[in-house]
Amino acid sequence: MRLLKTTVTVAALLAFCMALSVSSAVSAQEVDSSIAACLKVWGDHPFGKNPQFKTLGTSAKVFGIGSGAADSQGTATPSLVLVNPIFNVMGETTIDLLNPNGWYCLRTTVSILGKVNIRAHCKAQLAETSDGSAVRSREPENRGIKNLNVTVVGTVAIERPCS
Repeated sequence: MRLLKTTVTVAALLAFCMALSVSSAVSAQEVDSSIAACLKVWGDHPFGKNPQFKTLGTSAKVFGIGSGAADSQGTATPSLVLVNPIFNVMGETTIDLLNPNGWYCLRTTVSILGKVNIRAHCKAQLAETSDGSAVRSREPENRGIKNLNVTVVGTVAIERPCS
């Protein structure tokens, strides 16, 4: 009976997370505000007032089933990337952000009874938005990013390889 309660609770949380994903992907104005929040955190950036950016799709995994996301192609110039929400429930997922010239703006990271691994190149810039707030994270511990995630009996780990 207890397992059934846990499963129902996890399913409800997943449905809530997916609903957040759908509503955030529809509103272009909200996407622009996410980029604006990250640019504000970075302060000095090479993108100007109306930056061009690409979007990395939503990553959703439940019980290990689902998709991850990756940006592994390097660029010669700075590249602004909006990383759509990352959801993980009772499993493990890895997101690769490996462009050394990447400026990654993460919208939301949710881990429930699971683990999210974010591999970001050591020279990449990271910032995360959450409810209109953002925090810069360059230090190896990435304490600021971890503080803006939703983690329920789970973990979010950030690895910063240079290769």
